[in-house]
Amino acid sequence: MPEAVSKKRLALPREIRLILSFGSLVFVFLYFVLPQFGSARSSLPLLATVNPILVTLGVLLEVGAIFAYVELTRTVLYPYAPSRYNTLRVNMAGLAISHVVPGGTAPAGALAYRIFNELGVPRDTNAFGLAAQGSGSAVVLNVIFWIALVISIPLDGFNPAYGFAALAGVFLLLAFFGTILLITRGQRRADAWLRVVARRVPSINPDAVSALLRKVADRITLLINNRRTLWWAFTWAALNWLLDATCLWVFLWSFGSVVSPVDLLVAYGLANVLAAIPVTPAGLGVVEGVLIGSLVGFGVPHSQAILAVLAYRLVNFWIPIPLGGISYASLQWRRPAEATPGKASATDPLPDV
Repeated sequence: MPEAVSKKRLALPREIRLILSFGSLVFVFLYFVLPQFGSARSSLPLLATVNPILVTLGVLLEVGAIFAYVELTRTVLYPYAPSRYNTLRVNMAGLAISHVVPGGTAPAGALAYRIFNELGVPRDTNAFGLAAQGSGSAVVLNVIFWIALVISIPLDGFNPAYGFAALAGVFLLLAFFGTILLITRGQRRADAWLRVVARRVPSINPDAVSALLRKVADRITLLINNRRTLWWAFTWAALNWLLDATCLWVFLWSFGSVVSPVDLLVAYGLANVLAAIPVTPAGLGVVEGVLIGSLVGFGVPHSQAILAVLAYRLVNFWIPIPLGGISYASLQWRRPAEATPGKASATDPLPDV
């Protein structure tokens, strides 16, 4: 009882958390994003030279990146994946939340978990799928960043920021594969440890936690054994990142700068790895600052780098917020009465997609 009381005292009220989140967003916008707009004023004449065809292509690439993420979600949720339309709406709603709340991936994941449950996805498949989606996508980003880094360092030299980002990636990979190894190979130890933790948390049933662990372990084993499905999951994750990076590259091109794909992936990977630190919503301010500074370091004129990055972030960060709000409203107002795709049990083999 004393522990429960102390936890309640430590928990901040929802209103305070919202105020702190909004305050952080305003602070970052005023001190990190707004100055970039101020610097961009002197570059506004460049807008007259923008190629509208390339701008359209950049937007289509970002749409392609979003749909690649939808396919990644449906792959990890097989055989209970909702329709592409419903998966898209859930992903867009989660994207909107992650863009307005610092550390927004947690509430976005909770929202996706709740809605997918309502759409008929079993809890074990849901929990494993969303965890694999987020962690696996981050692993793929780090692999892309490392490959670009290995190619870039002999050509452009080493930057201390590269080492920090690469080290963060090492810890991520160790945590990711260590968790998989613990669950699949050391299930008994993991089960005993989770039971000890569950007994200390009010309203948590240790038996339910243990049962969920066994089901998640079964899902991981099935996914690992079905290498074709695992390959498609990593392929969709890679396409999501690469299409998004290509969107940035096309926006740079539309403003008259053509940068090496390797240099672009280094700048892009560095910005997104550092953006994973939950200080601002989806790395707001961090992504802009790192991208602009890195691209200028790779020879892109400052004025073109600012306008291209701001245009890219308009499509990548700001536009999904209202679209995600609309998606969430449509999910709430008109709950689809569709049948759950596939009636196989959670222990059925994964498909050869």
